[in-house]
Amino acid sequence: MELTTRTPTAKAPEQNFTGDVYVNPLKKPVDGSRLIASIVRFTPGAHTNWHSHAHGQTLYCTDGSGLVVNRDGAVIRLTPGDTVWTPPGEEHWHGAGIDCMMSHIAMLEGADTGDGTTWLEPVTDDQYTQANKASHG
Repeated sequence: MELTTRTPTAKAPEQNFTGDVYVNPLKKPVDGSRLIASIVRFTPGAHTNWHSHAHGQTLYCTDGSGLVVNRDGAVIRLTPGDTVWTPPGEEHWHGAGIDCMMSHIAMLEGADTGDGTTWLEPVTDDQYTQANKASHG
């Protein structure tokens, strides 16, 4: 058994996110475990770029309201207590809604090298706006 103390909050890298996003790592791969988990906080309007994960990703919303969107145009409104699974290789983005913050715990399995995330292009303003409209609709 081992206690991991609180980690400092870090601003997420601007090349992979739009708006202000903050991350607190919870779990890194050690001793054969490939689990990676972080608390991710998105300010209103903030979101990830398009991306995918080699082994998929689970998102558990802890606060606020946000979106998870895939390339097929499916939009899921994420609220506290909701869990969304994105399968391996599925291109998607996620983040806060227009007018409120959203926090989630992001969980994924790391790959042989790194976290297995493939970062892609930014979400356009039109894609973000359309997804928000669809989620209320």
